[in-house]
Amino acid sequence: MFAEAHIRGGNDMGEHWHDDGMLMNKKNTFNDFIDSAEYLIQQGWTSPKRLIIEGGSAGGLLMGAVTNMRPDLFHAVHAAVPFVDVMNTMMDASLPLTTGEYLEWGNPNEKAAYDYMRSYSPYDNIERKAYPAMLVTTGLNDSQVMYWEPAKYVAKLRAMKTDHNTLLLKVNMGAGHGGASGRYDAIKERSFEMAWMLSQWGITPSGKK
Repeated sequence: MFAEAHIRGGNDMGEHWHDDGMLMNKKNTFNDFIDSAEYLIQQGWTSPKRLIIEGGSAGGLLMGAVTNMRPDLFHAVHAAVPFVDVMNTMMDASLPLTTGEYLEWGNPNEKAAYDYMRSYSPYDNIERKAYPAMLVTTGLNDSQVMYWEPAKYVAKLRAMKTDHNTLLLKVNMGAGHGGASGRYDAIKERSFEMAWMLSQWGITPSGKK
């Protein structure tokens, strides 16, 4: 079963729905996703021991934020090219997307915006506690979310987490933000990600659990 959560920050229900998930309302995005997960559990579609979540880029920030907030809610997480080191990236105006993204995330040179962004930045809010199994994927040539963001994030998680769940960092040494180029390379890359998620349910190529 597959579910897609149309959370605030998107444009699915009009411009107001987008505005309610940006700037000083950004946390509505995370709360909406958590509410969606809890609804699926309450309705009997899944359970915390079975629920796997996935998101990329800004959706990777979502993965990092909700995993910090409710690690008990998810069995496994795939965070793709994740924007997880929010403060260091948004404080670096030399990066290509930073200043243009002030309109979406806020300008961290303003104290109120800095404090709010700091309160949800995934890298800055990792704690000493148990986390779900995680696969973090990135590309060496990513010009939008630099590879060192997920690398730092995984290193800090490894140092802080108290569980023994799988934590993998996979770097495509020839890819950018969109992953592998070429039809077959893209299929191979996606196959790896899906196989990893299936393995977290105990589904293996041999059919053994």
